[in-house]
Amino acid sequence: MPMIDADGCLLNVSVEGRDGGPTVMLSNSLGTTMQMWEPQMRALTQLFRVIRYDRRGHGKSSAPPGPYSIERFGRDVIAILDDLNIDKVHWCGLSMGGMVGQWLGANAPERLGKIVLANTTCHYPDPTNWQNRIKAVREGGIAAVADTIIAGWLTADFREREPQIAERLKAMLSATPVEGYLASCEALSTLDLRDQLPNIKNPTLVIAGRHDMSTPIAAGELIRSQIPGASLTILDAAHLSSVEQPHAFTDAVVGFLTQR
Repeated sequence: MPMIDADGCLLNVSVEGRDGGPTVMLSNSLGTTMQMWEPQMRALTQLFRVIRYDRRGHGKSSAPPGPYSIERFGRDVIAILDDLNIDKVHWCGLSMGGMVGQWLGANAPERLGKIVLANTTCHYPDPTNWQNRIKAVREGGIAAVADTIIAGWLTADFREREPQIAERLKAMLSATPVEGYLASCEALSTLDLRDQLPNIKNPTLVIAGRHDMSTPIAAGELIRSQIPGASLTILDAAHLSSVEQPHAFTDAVVGFLTQR
């Protein structure tokens, strides 16, 4: 896996799948690594060259001091594509990855083909929840909030049915560098991409989770309504719909990306 330098931050990148065909880039949620996408990899690598990466402050990428911003995350993506000599990719981002996708679609549309924005939002009208999480993590580490976060990521039924998956995700979250996590939370506390959405002209699919309390259906519907021609698919899942409904999620993404 190459380590790509983006403005002094080393980013851990993986490139897999078919050579010579279209490329899709996957961007994960806050507190996860590229391993979040394992349920999708078998199907996607049969059809696409697939780029995954650990966002700055996460996984095996470095965690430079903040502040971070959605623009900074977007420019990291452009640095990866430039380093790999790739002009254009389809984009599939979940949660924070969807926020980065919105920024890229509005500010670097020539680098993207189709865009999938899953379980995401364009704006947090009240930063209080993020401020409370930042305070809790500063005082008690990620362990202080891990159980609450996992309860938001996955429905209770899924956690009971698949405890090993829930534990793997909790371990992934808990291993996130604290400073990188805090800087990312601070970036989200001021998120507002509403004015940029009408500038996105790329074909766009929005995916929402029926039981997602973090980025509810209304957030997905707002994004869909502001991006010309965008469509909305709702899955029977909480926040990590790619994990909780892996087959339905993969089918929705592949169907959209391969549609003529």
